[in-house]
Amino acid sequence: MATTTMDTSVAMDIPKHPWWLTLMQGISAIILGGIMLWAPAKDKQDTWLVLVTLLGIYWLVLGVLDIVRIFQDSTGWGWKLFMGFLSILAGGYILAYPIASALALPQILVLVLGIWGLMYGIMMIFMGFRGAGWGATILGVLTAFFGLALLANYGQPGWGLSMLWSASFAALIGGIFMVVRAFQERSASA
Repeated sequence: MATTTMDTSVAMDIPKHPWWLTLMQGISAIILGGIMLWAPAKDKQDTWLVLVTLLGIYWLVLGVLDIVRIFQDSTGWGWKLFMGFLSILAGGYILAYPIASALALPQILVLVLGIWGLMYGIMMIFMGFRGAGWGATILGVLTAFFGLALLANYGQPGWGLSMLWSASFAALIGGIFMVVRAFQERSASA
């Protein structure tokens, strides 16, 4: 009588990266989305510079986390490395030149944000289907949609400012899903 044993790693959804990386990414997205939604004076220069600086910090941290994930899960390492370097470069530029970035953000950075959003969204969708969970998939779809919307309307003046609300909601909702997923990963690994 032949008995078959089922591999438990196939049956269980075991995270391939530490849960706290997902938690950090989710918390960062919630903070950025919350500030963009509820900043008291979005039209003032100081608030705009704070938003640009926070966006630079967010991209820089996100790029570092993408590269760290390569060591945790080497699946799709080329995309993770590319997106990590792209995020680090964009975040580093914004932090090095915040005033120039704040002036260029409404037009030039819309293109960069659109490309980044599309590529990062696609990467998050693939990660979601490869075991990162539905939170990553939802964040990926929202991010890819946001990137496509920016790319489709790049030439229209003021489009970047009008997309502020969409980006805020996407960051807030996606961040909440990522935090929930992080705690699910934590309980699955315990």
